[in-house]
Amino acid sequence: MPHLIKHPKDFWTGVIFLVFGLSAVLIGRDYAMGTAGKMGPAYFPTVLGGLLSVVGGIAVFRSFKRVGEQIERFHLKELFIVLAAVVLFGLLMRGAGLAPAAVVLIMISAYASPQFKWHEALLLALGMAGFAVLVFVKLLGLPLQVFGPWLQF
Repeated sequence: MPHLIKHPKDFWTGVIFLVFGLSAVLIGRDYAMGTAGKMGPAYFPTVLGGLLSVVGGIAVFRSFKRVGEQIERFHLKELFIVLAAVVLFGLLMRGAGLAPAAVVLIMISAYASPQFKWHEALLLALGMAGFAVLVFVKLLGLPLQVFGPWLQF
């Protein structure tokens, strides 16, 4: 008996997009919508959630028509490493500052890859930390400390 779903990756990606998109639309119903000229708090999540739902619906529909790859194993270890890096970034931001927190985030996240190399990851981390400082602190003027109180002597 042939399977109804011919492209499982597209199917499950579409389902995830639909869940997140429809959730944003449902949550946005509790707020004032506004107009395109004067947006209310519900406008952005509702429009974005609607667009995400459309993309998800298209992906689910395509999964019945197009033949594609099967789903590979789920990489739990790598998922937890990246999640831990993001949590650690949030914890380090206030005490260590933007630059060290960004370096730690990128180094730990890069470690999750099987192609991890220390020198490449360190160069990327330093470059991205400098870019983050340039964009967020210097150009946008956000009140973020480059080096927090833990690193000031």
